[in-house]
Amino acid sequence: MLIVDVYTEAIGRASFALSTSRSRKSPAKAVLFQPLSLVELEVDIRPRTTLYKIKEAKSDYPFASIPFDPYKSAIALFVAEFLYRAVREESENRPLYAYLQHSIVWLDACRNGFANFHLVFLMRLSRFLGLYPNLEDFHTGDYFDLLNGCFTAVCPQLHSSYLQPDEAARISRLMRMNYETMHLFAMSRTERSRCLTIINEYYRLHLPNFPVLHSLDVLRALFD
Repeated sequence: MLIVDVYTEAIGRASFALSTSRSRKSPAKAVLFQPLSLVELEVDIRPRTTLYKIKEAKSDYPFASIPFDPYKSAIALFVAEFLYRAVREESENRPLYAYLQHSIVWLDACRNGFANFHLVFLMRLSRFLGLYPNLEDFHTGDYFDLLNGCFTAVCPQLHSSYLQPDEAARISRLMRMNYETMHLFAMSRTERSRCLTIINEYYRLHLPNFPVLHSLDVLRALFD
């Protein structure tokens, strides 16, 4: 018996009991639940229950590339761990579900130019979690206040969680990217790694008990 955490369209995040039987009559196969897999579930949902039983499971979108590309697989593993730590709500949020579904399908279909995918994904995810930074007042030379999620012309004095102007400008540029345009923004390995560290720190400051993720090092090493 395995316990799998799934983000669903109907009830948000939920935990499901998955039988590990290899029988052909088994209602669900463990292989369906790879990181970021899109599956269609028939489940038994009962009041006052936090662990649901899967009656039947089948693939909703068979992957064409993510499991077979080491770079995409590493991104998928990282994003899955990030979502596990960041998305806790156990209630319906269809806009978030649609965003996750679109992002996963886009990554699977993309042939090249996806090295910044996880950075863009995480920045845009913050909007659905109520953490999206205020971009309206950015000017060249501003600092970025990580704690308050805003740009400021004056260096924060009451805490040390801020970015110097050069890094603040890089984050402003990252926030303007989307999946279709991100390949146009040249970014070195060092810059990409630093942006990933900053984003992780931003979430850590705004979400209770958010850890430094184990898959961070794997992702950095692969994109070296």
